[in-house]
Amino acid sequence: MIAFFGQIGRATILQLAGTGRMFLFLLSAFAWAFRPPLRIRLILYHVKTIGVDSLSVVVLSGIFTGMVMGLQGYYSLRKFNAESFLGSAVALGLLRELGPVLSAFMVTGRTGSAMAAELGSMKVTEQIDALYSMAVNPVQYLVSPRLIAGLISMPLLTAIFDVVGIYGAYVIGVGLLGVSSGSYFAGMESSVVFHDVWSGLLKSISFGLIIAWVCCYKGFHAPPMATGVGQATTESVVLCFVLILVWDYFMTSVML
Repeated sequence: MIAFFGQIGRATILQLAGTGRMFLFLLSAFAWAFRPPLRIRLILYHVKTIGVDSLSVVVLSGIFTGMVMGLQGYYSLRKFNAESFLGSAVALGLLRELGPVLSAFMVTGRTGSAMAAELGSMKVTEQIDALYSMAVNPVQYLVSPRLIAGLISMPLLTAIFDVVGIYGAYVIGVGLLGVSSGSYFAGMESSVVFHDVWSGLLKSISFGLIIAWVCCYKGFHAPPMATGVGQATTESVVLCFVLILVWDYFMTSVML
């Protein structure tokens, strides 16, 4: 029994130590982000890799999410003769929850995994150690630009996801199922307030931070072995998904 509780205690201490290292890594990345030389070109490059390169998958997932919401929402609201509320139901669902969360999932799968794999490969092939030998801080050079790019890119991708999703539901609800176009947009205008838009974008900024932070940390600390890159990539994606859902719950409970 004592050995059992000893194992639990050791596992808890290791977990807490790992969490502490992750927070120190994040603080270090923020501290280096505002120290010269500022890596503006690197930030723009990573805005392109995180934002522009993820655009196609975000648009595709956004339009089909909206179409599914339009289809399901119409048949659910029709039971109460409330089809005219389809626009407001779709807009609130996308702006508050589905837009930020699903965009973050798409970016994690598309770019976060590549980020962890790239840094993991650099770790395994000792390129990160080579930066130290050239007096270049690898956190400032590799991590801080990705962190800032994640904070910039995620709200933009989420806004695009929301707009595309709303028009996807419009195509199904108005174009296919016969809901009035006026009631679709009028219901949206009367029910959506600025807080709904802002809360979703605020969530997306925090999700961008989580994705860049976790994926960079896992890649930066990939085990130096043949399977290290794959292990770091898998762990980063799984941890991002879990943290996004947990953090979404806490943010929603605070902002409601």
